[in-house]
Amino acid sequence: MIARISDKWTMLVVHVLGSGPRRFNALRREVGEISQKMLASTLRDLEENGFVSRTVTPVKPPQVEYALTELGFELLVPVRALAEWVIENSPRMDAARAAYAKRRNIDERKRI
Repeated sequence: MIARISDKWTMLVVHVLGSGPRRFNALRREVGEISQKMLASTLRDLEENGFVSRTVTPVKPPQVEYALTELGFELLVPVRALAEWVIENSPRMDAARAAYAKRRNIDERKRI
């Protein structure tokens, strides 16, 4: 279950839907570089697990809107907390990556 709710696309979709319901294409634009297939799969998984509701309006053509359920809004709390933590700690992670890359470069030069 943790893998299912903690993947990149799930977290981004939950984050976007946290500000209100969206139709598929609007959601796709806001999430970013997600394929139509991946978004559809992510939404199906979220709906199956009770985080997202899917409402079809019977007009021509049919309109489908996705929204967070009560459970989805509860998931939004840790998703937002994690996003804030990442933003706050990005400089530290960037510094760690730079230090690691520097160590790797030094190690590779020693091998030559």
